Amino acid sequence: MSTEVVGGAGIGQAATRRQVAAWGLWDWGSAAFNAVVVTFVFSVYLTDAVGDDLPGSISASTWLGWSLGIAGFFIAVLAPVSGQRFDAAGRRKRSLAVLTFFTVAAMAGMFFVVDDYHYLWLGLVLLGVGSVIFELAGVPYNAMMRQVSTPENIGRVSGFGWAMGYFGGIVLLLVCYFGFIAGDGDTRGLLGLSTDGGLNIRLVALLAAVWFLVFAIPVLLAVPEVPRTAADPGAAKAGFVESYRVLWRDLKELWAADRRTVWFLVASALFRDGLAGVFTFGAVLAVNVYGMASDSVLLFGVAANVVAALGAIVAGRFDDRIGPKVVIAGSLIAMLVVGTVLLAVSGTLMFWIFGLLLCLFVGPAQSSSRTFLARITPPGREGQLFGLYATTGRAVSFLAPTLFGFFAWWFGADRAGIVGLLVVLGIGLAALLMVRPPERDPGPRTGPNFTSVQSD
Repeated sequence: MSTEVVGGAGIGQAATRRQVAAWGLWDWGSAAFNAVVVTFVFSVYLTDAVGDDLPGSISASTWLGWSLGIAGFFIAVLAPVSGQRFDAAGRRKRSLAVLTFFTVAAMAGMFFVVDDYHYLWLGLVLLGVGSVIFELAGVPYNAMMRQVSTPENIGRVSGFGWAMGYFGGIVLLLVCYFGFIAGDGDTRGLLGLSTDGGLNIRLVALLAAVWFLVFAIPVLLAVPEVPRTAADPGAAKAGFVESYRVLWRDLKELWAADRRTVWFLVASALFRDGLAGVFTFGAVLAVNVYGMASDSVLLFGVAANVVAALGAIVAGRFDDRIGPKVVIAGSLIAMLVVGTVLLAVSGTLMFWIFGLLLCLFVGPAQSSSRTFLARITPPGREGQLFGLYATTGRAVSFLAPTLFGFFAWWFGADRAGIVGLLVVLGIGLAALLMVRPPERDPGPRTGPNFTSVQSD
């Protein structure tokens, strides 16, 4: 019989450095899905190779957009009640394990997507389903951050996780590029893999699946399962439909008790969409506006991820000292200034300088956004709130792309699209400034502080 506990249990009170490292390795491994599958390799393979000769008037890129759009809808609908149930049933780690496994299975299935337009639909289904499961897996993973940190070091722990994700993506992309992709002709990479039927790219998908699986195992072994909690009455026994009634009840209670959490979810959704837009349109701007050679974009992407990771690590210490709101606001202000400069300069060198400077502040804003929510979430409700975090992010994910396109169209120049990104970041900053920062918690805690930790 499971033990009911009050919400405070399970908040990093005996976490070790080994557990923090194990938790961060999941971020390192998950880059296989974000960087390789969604951003740089498999999605490009679907549109440029598999669906290149797709008959009909609808392009493969359009089908890809619709596929990911449908996935985003399911994420928005399922994330908050999923996190709510994970916490209430005391199955946070078990849920992370199951969702990670099915994400890996979807990635491995991409090996069977041959370079033939008849296989485009298989690829789109696997990518869409994988995206839903992967985002749902991020809910218990983010909620687990409180189990491996304390109020005194949560900023550093979050920054460490973000940095691990960035660096993991860099390492795997370099392995894939030099080992499987680089070169011309019928064989590619240092491994001399055949391009027949897209074999080299299909093997990249298989490698990414194995990569994610291997680096996801440590957190499942090192971090204990969260105990059941009575923090959300009725959630554990609620059916699917009833879960939404529990969610609505909780939101009304949250609004009455502390509207800050609701306002932060809205504000963070806005500025996180702007942050995503920086990476989404960075390559387009680099080539079309600043004259960067296409083969240099991957190098810039690697450098951008390194800079963002270092920014997240350094900012984590400031987060713990002065609070996440100051870190986020400072990062957004800096990005607005640098983005304005980018509007005025030209040339590849200027983009390298100010583009990387822009990326320097992306990591801190992302990492401290996660710690802000963790600091103000009622104990035992982490899964539910991080589920809402995912949902609100999806709800406005159209904003940055739409405004980028609008300003580029209005002024007849891709450079003007930067204005759209700055507008989203500015609105997010304005909304954040109206949110009260988390209170400092002076209570004694134990746990990994990266200077003095318990031994394993």
